[in-house]
Amino acid sequence: MADTALLRLLSWLSPTFPTGAFAWSHGLEWAVEAGDIHDTSSLRGWLTDLLAHGSARTDAILLRHAHRACRDRMALASVAALGRAVQPSRERLAETVGQGNAFVRAATPWGIDAVTGLGELPYPVAVGALAGTHGIGEDDACAATLQAGIANLISAAVRLVPLGQSAGLSVLAALEPLVLAVAAETRDAMLEDIGSACFRSDLAAMRHETQYTRLFRS
Repeated sequence: MADTALLRLLSWLSPTFPTGAFAWSHGLEWAVEAGDIHDTSSLRGWLTDLLAHGSARTDAILLRHAHRACRDRMALASVAALGRAVQPSRERLAETVGQGNAFVRAATPWGIDAVTGLGELPYPVAVGALAGTHGIGEDDACAATLQAGIANLISAAVRLVPLGQSAGLSVLAALEPLVLAVAAETRDAMLEDIGSACFRSDLAAMRHETQYTRLFRS
């Protein structure tokens, strides 16, 4: 990867980049409340399923196709529409669109012509499209975005369970091979291959909408 592309990828996926990711738990808050996630083992299992069979895999496919469509506005708009349509709940839609729009606003200093005027953009579509127009490799953007997303969910779990920082980092390290495997597996995936079997995660997102005590927005 060129030096400039690497710096941009590091900047855009940094926890300090103002997408508001820290405010979203992707349903983990309800899963902790219900006792599904209560230690490092249960957290690792939950995230493993998201990567292999759930929303993280879907996001990887959307990112790749947005990257390829970054100079075709009609195709990119179609990917964005699909990215919104596949969200299983109101909060999941708000989560991905909220972060996507925030990402685009924050990336303005680098140039956002590729996505200007396309309306509400799911986060992986926004990242993929801008990565494509700024010379960031598709494989690098995919793997790094998967890793950043999982790291953000682990950070939420560290606060919610609660877990120690070292315990959270042990989960992050253990999931590295799977992150790379999912990134590789989605390289040849078509949009028609999008699908999720993580029903408990989807239900968690739906039930979080009416959860009595909430620290997170999803």
